[in-house]
Amino acid sequence: MKRKPDIFYSKILLFGEYSILFDSMGLTIPYTYFKAELSFIKENKYTDLDYARKSNALLEQYIPYLQELKNSEKLKSAFNVDLFADDVQRGLYLESNIPQGYGVGSSGALVAALYKKYVNGVLYDDAETLLKQNNKLLQQFSQLESFFHGTSSGIDPLNCYIGQPLLIRSRNDISVVEIPRTNHYSEGGIFLINTGIPGKTEPLVNLFMERSKHEDFRNLIQYTMIPITNNCITYLISGDTDNFYSNLYKLSVFSLKNLKEMIPVNTEKMWEYGLESGNYYTKLCGSGGGGFLLGFTKNYPETKEILKSTGINVIPVYLNS
Repeated sequence: MKRKPDIFYSKILLFGEYSILFDSMGLTIPYTYFKAELSFIKENKYTDLDYARKSNALLEQYIPYLQELKNSEKLKSAFNVDLFADDVQRGLYLESNIPQGYGVGSSGALVAALYKKYVNGVLYDDAETLLKQNNKLLQQFSQLESFFHGTSSGIDPLNCYIGQPLLIRSRNDISVVEIPRTNHYSEGGIFLINTGIPGKTEPLVNLFMERSKHEDFRNLIQYTMIPITNNCITYLISGDTDNFYSNLYKLSVFSLKNLKEMIPVNTEKMWEYGLESGNYYTKLCGSGGGGFLLGFTKNYPETKEILKSTGINVIPVYLNS
């Protein structure tokens, strides 16, 4: 099997934010617009030295977390903590253009890069075989990323590590999948909307988990959000565009009503206009609170111009045409 270069792309969780913590399906894709790789400060590279030093300092803070897991025999992966600590002292850092706090996997790419270097050492093109051989990958990534977010599903680093679209049916059922370019809505597409402010994952996830302790909210997640999310994924990958957009509308409405704390105030009117006009539908990209939002449209050129006229520039993720 062919070894891949040690470059890790960002990710976009198309569907499954928050609900995947309660075992909904999930659909995630690599996003090659942003990428990252491990490097050393003393290497002959032209880079932002202040950024590199801050990245190195963050990795230094990560060492005690790993050492404590190792010493208590709770570390789920064979992470070489000693080698990692030595490399951090030698100036290890993550060279990355993935924006932090924007929901596109900055910590996921970091964890994937560290896993490759200090746990597995090899990346294979045969992702399906890798997933079947090691069904504990998700648990390992979840533990390693929890340092950065408090709670992690492990999906982000797994997707950054595999580098292919993944369908998550359950924690023990993950497979590589293709998203078909159907003949319906040939001008359609998926895009990112920059809210202009970074989001903070941990407090929002903590808020969601706290609200989930209440039966009424938990029932909303279980009996409304999860079925809609699962339908969105099923219809998207099967190419049933009409049913996909019907369920996407419901998910957008649900989020606006029940996850309002995760939606930046400066984007609410834009979100509502999409629902009212039917020109595009908006959803969270990651935990929300800022960063990027995800948009879906049947006519990308038209939507791009509409949003541009209001001062919003969009970044294409996936276009049918």
